Amino acid sequence: MSATLDAPRTPLRPARKKGVNWEKWGWIYMRVSGVVLVVLIFGHLFMNLIVGDGVSAIDFAFVGGKWADPFWQWWDVVMLWLALIHGGNGMRTLVNDYARGPRIRAALKLSILAAVAILILLGTLVVFTFEPCPVGQPADLLPSFCTA
Repeated sequence: MSATLDAPRTPLRPARKKGVNWEKWGWIYMRVSGVVLVVLIFGHLFMNLIVGDGVSAIDFAFVGGKWADPFWQWWDVVMLWLALIHGGNGMRTLVNDYARGPRIRAALKLSILAAVAILILLGTLVVFTFEPCPVGQPADLLPSFCTA
């Protein structure tokens, strides 16, 4: 009986690898970010659709006024980053599961990484550099809520 407990490792039971288990941390990230995203999305929907005049009030001026507050800028940026990384990680999992061949798998994962990185960069730039009333522009080109 003790011979089976003290048996040496075989190829069927390899030794545990050392280092960071990225798949485990990716799995944990998906669960945590999913819960945080639910809170962020429902907060976003509540503030945009329930508080105030509802969907009819959402226009350029509404977004300009909302993004004038750093709290809402950060709220939307955190939601953007979490959603894009969450979706990219999910796509990476699908590629790992279904793509055949290491070259096509690497190309697809690189494409996903590039798309996520570009969208995060552009989205973050839009949120933090959005200026609804740029200085020095003709008054007829500015929105009606801007003072010339």
